[in-house]
Amino acid sequence: MKLSATHQKFVIHFGEMGARWGMNRTVGQIYAVLFLSENPLCADDLVTALGVSRSNVSMGLKELQAWQLVRLQHQANDRRDFFSTPGDLWEIVRTLVDQRKAREIDPTLTILRELQLEDDFESSSEFAQERIQKTTEMIELLTQWYDEMRVVDSKRLEKLLKMGAAAQKVLDFKDKVTGKGGNS
Repeated sequence: MKLSATHQKFVIHFGEMGARWGMNRTVGQIYAVLFLSENPLCADDLVTALGVSRSNVSMGLKELQAWQLVRLQHQANDRRDFFSTPGDLWEIVRTLVDQRKAREIDPTLTILRELQLEDDFESSSEFAQERIQKTTEMIELLTQWYDEMRVVDSKRLEKLLKMGAAAQKVLDFKDKVTGKGGNS
């Protein structure tokens, strides 16, 4: 399996981005090769494409499976495992956000809630208490919004995102109709 110059640049960049996102560089590269492949690939294909060891590819595939970013497939008359990425880009984004939320946001929210329940929370300064409460409320609001948005079908979600700031006009209109100010 030979990668074109475009594929190579994409793969190298994904490896660098993977490292920034907390993944091994090779894991990012494995994902990039799978992402650009029209057909599912086996570990041997990835070894050839990337020039890395079989064990490195196996460990990378296990990590991608743990992140739920690749799908394991089998082919008739072939005992090897083949892997592909979801076809829907929004499904990939949802999976990434779900995984990051579970690893980073949920534990932070748990700690913030626990802090407010501790006996000595009231002995903290009012400023610190307010900051912890406001941070908790903001993260809860964002996670509630995400939970609602993650079930929106991909085409509708794309339309919603393309609206961008134009969505504010709907709120402005609602405020005019209800007579409420813009900060409600």
